[in-house]
Amino acid sequence: MLLVMPVSGASLKMAHIEVTDATFQTEVLESPMLTIADLWAEWCAPCKRLAPVLDEIASQYASQIKVTTLDVDSNPNVPSQYGVMGIPTLLVFKNGDLLETIVGYQPKERLLGKLLPHLN
Repeated sequence: MLLVMPVSGASLKMAHIEVTDATFQTEVLESPMLTIADLWAEWCAPCKRLAPVLDEIASQYASQIKVTTLDVDSNPNVPSQYGVMGIPTLLVFKNGDLLETIVGYQPKERLLGKLLPHLN
């Protein structure tokens, strides 16, 4: 029998902020921080695989990177506005400017390689 235990000190609490079409402007575009908008859906397996990676980044860089999630099935306007054709899609913003569009699952190291240069 295999037992899976949480890593000591690990939090099971989500570290992201859920946004909607109605709150996207305030939470993402008006944020002065580097902000990731994770466009996802409940049925999307790669999205579920990416979620803990984003939660780690949100926790590790809490004072520098804001991670938000937007369910594309319930909020079709933002994906349409940004031409999103597949999920997961990460839209990376700073001061309202779209800096990066990252499509598909990415390991943490690769994501950080794309995000950290935007912190300066």
